[in-house]
Amino acid sequence: MMQELEKLRQKIDSIDDQILELLNERMEVVKKVGELKNRSKAPIYRPEREIAILNRLKSKNNGPLNDKAIEAIFLEIFAVSRNLERAERVAYLGPEGSFTHQAAESRFGAMSEYLPSFSIASVFKAVEANRAKYGVVPIENSIDGVVGETLDLLGKSPLKIVAEIYMPIHHSFASLQEDLKKITKIYSKDIAFKQCKNFLQEHFLENIEQIPVESTAKAAMLAQKDPTSAAICSTIAAKLYNVPILFENIEDVHTNTTRFIVLSDFKNARSGFDKTSILAKLQDRPGALAHFLEDFDKANINLTKIESRPAEDKDFSYWFFIDFEGHIDDVNVQEVFQKHKDEIKWLGSYAKGA
Repeated sequence: MMQELEKLRQKIDSIDDQILELLNERMEVVKKVGELKNRSKAPIYRPEREIAILNRLKSKNNGPLNDKAIEAIFLEIFAVSRNLERAERVAYLGPEGSFTHQAAESRFGAMSEYLPSFSIASVFKAVEANRAKYGVVPIENSIDGVVGETLDLLGKSPLKIVAEIYMPIHHSFASLQEDLKKITKIYSKDIAFKQCKNFLQEHFLENIEQIPVESTAKAAMLAQKDPTSAAICSTIAAKLYNVPILFENIEDVHTNTTRFIVLSDFKNARSGFDKTSILAKLQDRPGALAHFLEDFDKANINLTKIESRPAEDKDFSYWFFIDFEGHIDDVNVQEVFQKHKDEIKWLGSYAKGA
């Protein structure tokens, strides 16, 4: 049995040697691509190209690796490749260990340089001021809806959405105090308290002082300093700040998902499976929204989301955040844009996330 095991291990070592050789060969080609991009000042991150590669590999895959495994392995290879082409900083809503940090790492990998930011506005400012090439912020949650601050900032900023990331959100209850009766305060983000309401009631914690903070990672950081406190946070944040996890997956809805967006200053090429986001600033007149949406219907454009926002200027009464299938360069999309060029702010066209 030991001889058979040793033979298998030797075979694994041999395969690993081949993988290493092929990865280095891939990186040599990547370096040449990077040189060409640097000459033309083209963006390093091309989400539509990465998704096309993933889809091609998944279609060729005969197992035993499943699609999720293929995606996890190659997203990290993409991240290493980008850093080899040109190191670029990624700003995110921090601190380290936040859900946004996890979303950013899932797309840009462990090797990238990250810039934690105190607020969503500071992420926008970091990218606008070229302190970072990319910014990652939440835009909506499957339970709590859109993040109003993100939508408002998109309305003012020249930055574009270049990618989207969907991530399941699971909360843990962490504390240095094992006796729940001795906990005097709970730290978390305001939304997280709402998402874990049933858990707090079931464990007689709903009347404990709830202290909202900027992020669930900050909650874990604070709970680590106070043995009479607790945090509702991610498992990663609890482990990062050495706060024992007393309960896992405490959210009321276990399908809770947050959509994050990647911000930057370039336009994506068409991928063939694109989504476009816009802000529509419609005049305050009867039937304005109905007529606007009718033009999308006539152009055979499928709307996937529409969300109203209060206007911030005097000329308009309503803003509408709209997602639809297609790319800004598609002929039917251009027809609608030309008809409503004074009413539409293009926020970006990008490959649809999973």
